[in-house]
Amino acid sequence: MLGDQIGEARGKRTGRRVLQQDAGVKLEVSFEASGKLLGLDVSEIGTYWAVTRSDGTLYGEGQGVVIGSDGDMATWRGQGVGQFRGGGAVGYRGAVYYYSESPKLARLNKVAAVFEFEVDASGNTQSKLWEWK
Repeated sequence: MLGDQIGEARGKRTGRRVLQQDAGVKLEVSFEASGKLLGLDVSEIGTYWAVTRSDGTLYGEGQGVVIGSDGDMATWRGQGVGQFRGGGAVGYRGAVYYYSESPKLARLNKVAAVFEFEVDASGNTQSKLWEWK
């Protein structure tokens, strides 16, 4: 069951790189964002790769780190599927898993979270995160 929203962030794509172009295109994308996670102000840095599939959808995997304004830190790994939107925008839906030794973020160690991640044609990112109960 989908639980409470536990995070939200806005940011900017900071880099793109082509990793492969035969048998489907594989891209690497990096981004930086800021927002809230479990009510804490956080900054996030992430990198993911995505590969085009024959039906026009995308599959991707990523990893990153969130750092709270007081130094609390959590790492994450995730997977998702995506679709191209108009004008070069893309949207992903998937799941992410966190690990933290910070008491303020340690609750995430027990959480499977589902996300929406949108990138517009200008490289602006927006994400929302819910606990999957």
